Amino acid sequence: MSTTTAELLKGAAELFPDEVVTSAHVRHLELPYGAGRFALITLDNGFDHTKPTTFGPGSLANLNAAIDQVEKEAAEGSIVGVGVTGKPFIFAVGADLKGVELLKKHEDALAIGKGGHEVFKRLAGLAVPTFAYYNGAAMGGGVEVGLHCTYRTVSKALPAFSLPEVFLGLVPGWGGCTLLPNLIGAEKAVSVIIENSLNQNRQLKGKQVFELGIADALFEGADFLEQSLIWTANVLKGDVTVERPAIDRGEAWDQAVAKGRSIADSKVHGAAPAAYRALDIIAASKDGDLQAGFDAEDSALADLIMGGELRSGIYAFNLVQKRAKRPAGAPDKNLARPVTKVGVVGAGLMASQLALLFLRRLEVPVVLTDIDQERVDKGVGYVHAEIDKLLAKSRINQDKANRLKGLVSGVLDKAEGFSDADFIIEAVFEEIGVKQQVFAEVEAVAPAHAILATNTSSLSVTEMASKLKHPERVVGFHFFNPVAILPLLEIVRGEQTDDVSLATAFGVARKLKKTAVLVKDAPAFVVNRILTRFMGEIQNVIDEGTPVAVAEKAVEPLGLPMSPLVLLELVGPAIGLHVSETLNRAFPDRFTVSENLAAVVKAGKRGFYVYSAENGFKPELDPEVAALLKQGDVALTEEQTRDRVLDAVAQEIGLMLDEGVVAEAQDIDLCLITGAGWPFHLGGITPYLDREGVSERVNGKKFLAQGVASVPA
Repeated sequence: MSTTTAELLKGAAELFPDEVVTSAHVRHLELPYGAGRFALITLDNGFDHTKPTTFGPGSLANLNAAIDQVEKEAAEGSIVGVGVTGKPFIFAVGADLKGVELLKKHEDALAIGKGGHEVFKRLAGLAVPTFAYYNGAAMGGGVEVGLHCTYRTVSKALPAFSLPEVFLGLVPGWGGCTLLPNLIGAEKAVSVIIENSLNQNRQLKGKQVFELGIADALFEGADFLEQSLIWTANVLKGDVTVERPAIDRGEAWDQAVAKGRSIADSKVHGAAPAAYRALDIIAASKDGDLQAGFDAEDSALADLIMGGELRSGIYAFNLVQKRAKRPAGAPDKNLARPVTKVGVVGAGLMASQLALLFLRRLEVPVVLTDIDQERVDKGVGYVHAEIDKLLAKSRINQDKANRLKGLVSGVLDKAEGFSDADFIIEAVFEEIGVKQQVFAEVEAVAPAHAILATNTSSLSVTEMASKLKHPERVVGFHFFNPVAILPLLEIVRGEQTDDVSLATAFGVARKLKKTAVLVKDAPAFVVNRILTRFMGEIQNVIDEGTPVAVAEKAVEPLGLPMSPLVLLELVGPAIGLHVSETLNRAFPDRFTVSENLAAVVKAGKRGFYVYSAENGFKPELDPEVAALLKQGDVALTEEQTRDRVLDAVAQEIGLMLDEGVVAEAQDIDLCLITGAGWPFHLGGITPYLDREGVSERVNGKKFLAQGVASVPA
């Protein structure tokens, strides 16, 4: 390694003062079958598997020093090969993102890219073969250090393997974009680098890593290293020959890149540059010029590190990984009461989904009630059917399936079902009078300590509890559909909710593995209030005369998971109308009730669009809906529409923060990421509003301080 690069890494290390430095220990062993003396490098940061191994400048310098040692030994002929592995359960999970956040200059960002390349590619240049033993979780730079080796093995027990950089707003910048397509072909590489990343950072298991051709051999986890060393000995002795298929560098390569662009367009609509930069590098790697590819990775990495999308991506990652685990404003968890039985009022689809979730996560008795036996039986039947599906997919065994089925039951009599329940949640019709009646009936039969939770999406928790003898035990517990997929749980504190009830609610949320955010009892809480303002403004411009297609296309540059009217279809026009009516009553100056939306609901339409095989199932405006629409004569452009919608969202968030609906803007973003699936490259929404100047235009100030989801000053 050149002195320049060593100095470059040393300088970069000074920018990462709090790096958790990974050591690279070299030990020597005699391979089986007399294959010779072997050097094994183990990557280890000194902590257990709960603090995964990462690469910052200091860590790269340690690996570089280890390679200095084995390079000398290889040149002297005192070793026959070099292996790289990780500490128990962890191989390595890539660059230290905490350090990336601190970078202020393009040249410093470039140094990180070059430093990684200069160290890793030395593994390919040794005088002896090199082996990567993926023993545990491998992501990003952890995957890439292995790609620079001659051979790779992988454990069947490996739980997570990915190149997640595009998900965060980067590219695999230490060889991933260049080496992977040259190893397994462009089509498979695009799947790993682009498709998996943009599908909520989908992970590969060990067997898939082997089947894709990334690893040359697959071994059981229990004796993985031992088997890998035996295999290594056989390779070095010539008893095992690794054959890899020829790479198609013709039209198939170009088609794979084109497919990748199509996937990126469908996911981010050009709104985030990372996927496109990665695809450019993959396209250029077709001729096999590795150094040119590495140089392109360095350049892309530096550009993206200094860009807003990556800063938003890291900010979003930290929200989901850190803030979500320590909810702002949550009371002392020691106040929480144990929950040994759960009651669910209602047996419709939402109630049944909740019953299944409580059953699977808490593994305590769950009892459903409803107004007639047929509904109760249908609810219990749904839960049983879902358990059977888990069994069929081998997600649970027969004993577990029998036990879970035995824990769920349904009754008509609330007194029979709830007399010994600790936590009772209602999921009945969204009308305040109905919910008040349900809670009155439950309070009369439930134990004095039982928490009464409501899954309301927009109604006042305080009003719901106002006629009870003990309103202090009522808490909002708002899930998002589909319950099994969306992590967010808005926990709503009514005016009289006490700390014990709230702590119990947060304790249950933890056991449910949900992302809980404390929310003030305000109309529609967080996600539905912002989405209703967002979609309401789209509806307003349509009502005023803007064509539907123009209004929909206006927000494409945000790269949202779906367009506003497709989202309305998913939510259901009737529910959308109900929430807009609730918010109109609370804030008539900002929330309107669209006559056109009301007409669509009255006509029984499931949305604005129809889908046909002839049109590839793409959304087309339903002619019957088009006939219902009564529009004005004011047609806005896409840009005008987008400005108006974003201004409305920025105004609403500003007002919500002023009202104390949540503790900080970070909680707004966490809610939108985990409850509405808004993308990491937006950071939720406030970093994007700050970056585009909308926050200052509307509110006179940014939502976030400089350096939070942006380059430090």
